[in-house]
Formats: sequence, C-alpha cells, structure tokens
Amino acid sequence: MLVLAGASVNAQTITTQTFGSGANAFSIDFVTIGNPGNAADTGTDILGNPYTAGGVSYVYNLGRFEISREQIIKANAAAGLGITLQDMSDFGGNANSRPATGIGWHEAARFINWLNTSKGYASAYQFDGNGIIQLWGTGQYFGSNQYRHKDAFYFLPSRDEWYKGAYYDPNREGGAAYWKYSTGSDSAPVQVGGGTAMGTTVYGQLKSNGPADINSAGGFSPYGTMGQGGNVWEWTDSPYDSTTENLELRGGSWHDSDDIVLKSSSRFHQSSDFFDYGLRIASVPEPSSLSLLLAGGAVLMAGRRRNRG
Repeated sequence: MLVLAGASVNAQTITTQTFGSGANAFSIDFVTIGNPGNAADTGTDILGNPYTAGGVSYVYNLGRFEISREQIIKANAAAGLGITLQDMSDFGGNANSRPATGIGWHEAARFINWLNTSKGYASAYQFDGNGIIQLWGTGQYFGSNQYRHKDAFYFLPSRDEWYKGAYYDPNREGGAAYWKYSTGSDSAPVQVGGGTAMGTTVYGQLKSNGPADINSAGGFSPYGTMGQGGNVWEWTDSPYDSTTENLELRGGSWHDSDDIVLKSSSRFHQSSDFFDYGLRIASVPEPSSLSLLLAGGAVLMAGRRRNRG
C-alpha cells in the first residue's frame, strides 16, 4: 500500500490486490474514494435530460486503471470463464497491457463474480441457467441496486461511484466540488495518444491507433484514477434509466473526436459488446485503508460496506 500525492491529485491510499496463482496470477490497483456523504452533482445531460449523480454515502475503492487484456486472459486460463476479447489487430494491436475490449456487460459480470468467489466472497451478479442476468430478491441486493448482491466485495461501479471517482474533488476551491472533465478541469483535456501528463486524455485519435496501455492513458483524476475520460468506454452496473435494462457506459474512447463525450454530462447505454467497450473494477475498502484514512481525520462509515443492506 502507498499514498499517492501530487500537485493536482489529492493524497490517496492505493492498495494492490492479487488474484489467480502461478502463471495466471495478476494484480489490480485500487484507489480509495473517501469523503462519504458528499452532495450529488445535478445538471442536464447531452440529450437535455436532467440528472443527479455522484453522491455516495460510503467509502469504497475504485480501480486505478482499466482492466487489461492480460488480466482477462489470465482469469480465463485460471477459471475457464470463456470471456471473448475483441481482436484489436486493426485497432493498434493486441498487446497485453492494453485495455480489455469487446467485453459485454454479462462477460464483465462473470469476471467480477470470479474475483469474488476466488476469495470466498459472494458473487456480485446473478444469472439463470441460460446466462441471463437476474435481479436479486428482497434483502439480498445492495441499497437500491437490484443487480448487485449486498455482500459482494468486488463489483462494477454504479453510476454514482463511477461519477464521483471521475469528477468529484473534495479540495476544489470556490464552492463547486465537481469538474466537467476527469482531469480535474472545466477545460477540455489535451488530446494525446498516450502518456501520463496532467491535463491530457487519450481521445481524438485515429481509430486504427487503438487505445493506450492502461497505465498510460493520460493524467490522473483528483482521486488518482487514470483513463476515466477517453481510452475506452467503461461499464457501470446502473441501468441507463427506469425504462430500459441496458446498462450505462461512461467516459468516451480513444477515437471519439468531440470532447463532449468526456464530459460529466455524457453517458451512453448498450447491452452488447463493442470494440471500444471496457471496464474498471470497484470494491469494498480494505480495513487497512479505512484505518489510514481515519488517522488522517476523515469521517468514515461506521462499518464495512459489504455489511450494509
């Protein structure tokens, strides 16, 4: 574990968790998203619909980077998940360090379920015998999210969890706590094909270039996540609206040329996979992370998130 600090990034706890074993071992880095009980952001999305997002009453972890091809390949080998990755030969190549793409929501859910069960936790998502996602029953689901089991340790971030990790800045001056872009700015980020310079994001690139490596997808958000704007669209486990079972995607991708898709007001919905859809993992915070934040004077939840209904 280490604490990330920088001129434009709030000091944050980073934890690394390992999965699989032997040749199939891999790790995922998480940043702790603190400041529980923050007010939600309100606005109008790019279609003119009012929205409320980003208010989260608990501490949680969010993946520092998008999930890579290598991580999916190793999970497939370790557990026979059968997740099919997009062949990216025409989109920059199939390097292991690039984000996993071509993953549908159901495949993302299978990957996350294995992350949970491989460590003895409850599966986050439920399927019937035909592989169709099912809602959890009364007393089983987390908060108002009927897709996610209340005792799951790993999960796709909800709309609010994803939004807060990307745009909320507890130390922003001037009253407004949310930025328009995940680079901690209200100005459009600089278009780049890769790198880690602050104020940059991987977008506006040729489709044939493909996404950047997961740890080279532009500058960090205020909480220390990378690539929440651009690189690849990321799944959440929140329905797009009350009338559709399509799940919401956020963040835009490398070949989107208009910065509007990177804005906090942008969202998209889909049910299948595509060559620029990827994912980022969220989790319950480790007890050590909570202790460190408590030592820093943060006001935290009274119990571990997985024990709340």
